[in-house]
Amino acid sequence: MQKKILALAISVLVLALFLSLIDFEGIWSMPENMLTLIRLSGLLLLGIYAYHKKSLTVWTFTAMIGGVIIGYDFPQYAKELNVLGKIFLRLIKTIIAPLLFATLLVGIAGHSNLKQLGRMGVKAIIYFELVTTVALFIGLVAINVSKAGVGIVAPSTLEKPEGLPDPGKHFQLYEIVPENIAKAIAENNVLQVVVFSILFAIAVSLCAEEIKKPVLRFGEILSEVMFKFTNLIMYFSPIAVFGAIAFTTATMGISIFANFGWLLLTLFCALTAFLFFVLLPIALYFKIPVRKFLSAIKEPVSVAFATASSDAALPKAMHALEEFGVHKKVSSFVIPLGYSFNLDGTTLYLSLASIFVAQAAGIDLSINAQLYIMLTLMLTSKGVAGVAKASFVILLGTVASFHIPEWPVYMIFGIDAIMDMARTSVNVIGNCLAAVVIAKSEGEFEEAI
Repeated sequence: MQKKILALAISVLVLALFLSLIDFEGIWSMPENMLTLIRLSGLLLLGIYAYHKKSLTVWTFTAMIGGVIIGYDFPQYAKELNVLGKIFLRLIKTIIAPLLFATLLVGIAGHSNLKQLGRMGVKAIIYFELVTTVALFIGLVAINVSKAGVGIVAPSTLEKPEGLPDPGKHFQLYEIVPENIAKAIAENNVLQVVVFSILFAIAVSLCAEEIKKPVLRFGEILSEVMFKFTNLIMYFSPIAVFGAIAFTTATMGISIFANFGWLLLTLFCALTAFLFFVLLPIALYFKIPVRKFLSAIKEPVSVAFATASSDAALPKAMHALEEFGVHKKVSSFVIPLGYSFNLDGTTLYLSLASIFVAQAAGIDLSINAQLYIMLTLMLTSKGVAGVAKASFVILLGTVASFHIPEWPVYMIFGIDAIMDMARTSVNVIGNCLAAVVIAKSEGEFEEAI
């Protein structure tokens, strides 16, 4: 029954699109009220399907389509819906500092067994940092070439700063060090929060076991609570997506979707380039059978794509790698560690999206500013793979930290669900490959026959 409702909804929406196009081109004129009624009928059917499906992803896609229709047909009301996006962004801001602190504390202090694992641990960390840095640069180059955000005009209803900042123009190195952690949190200075969290985590890992255990346990509890808090906020995300898309369509028109399309194309091309020009050469260099590897990881990658969560694919990824020939002691160490330090798709997306926001806001960032943002993202993107919409949380924190106008983030959030699936899939592929590379370098790989 649900499939029939979905098929009918798609048919009605496609019909509405076709009729709208021929009406726009002047081929055949139809009463606007009739077109609106057809579009709303398709939306209603889609809403019925989403209600029965009870999936956050389906709700989000339904909200995207609903936002476009309401923004186009009822612009006078849709212009007031940006309040939904503002509420959501405020909720996101409340979780940035405690989430980063908890995940970095657990990610660093919780992996103190690097000393015992010695060479393998050092190899993994070096590999992760090199690959994620390359991913950041690819994202940076891609968005500077495509300039997907250039040409967007801010809606007149939004407040604009009198002077547009260049975050890297007057940067001093000492500014990354917090003089007061409470002040850093209050001012949304993400880099200072991260520096404090890293130093605190290192200090904890150096403490005696009886001191370290309760602090680490506190970090694990706080991390788990923040994950649940984030998931709770994400139930509001379809409503926020609806408001953001409706507001954007009403104030900027349908033409803004050309920029959206260009952004999506830029991200997909950058991710594809990363897969073919970074991960593939690594696999070939270490003589990993690529076809067998892809066949082995196709299930965890599919789970990651469908759920947009690397965490959901973790058990399947570890099992698939063990069957592929990776020793259990390697996969059980490298994969969880990679979830803290090796989010290839996320880091690429974050560098790309940060510059897109600046371009949309009309800010021409200098090379120094972009490198400064990259430095921030290298640190802030660690440890949050298991959090729903983690990259969006980091993006908002980075934008706020550099005092870049936040209104373009509303637009990105409207299409974030599509981008999230792609970058999460790359995260899983990258981590699986890392486990095989480390296993081969340690002589802990026996290819399954």
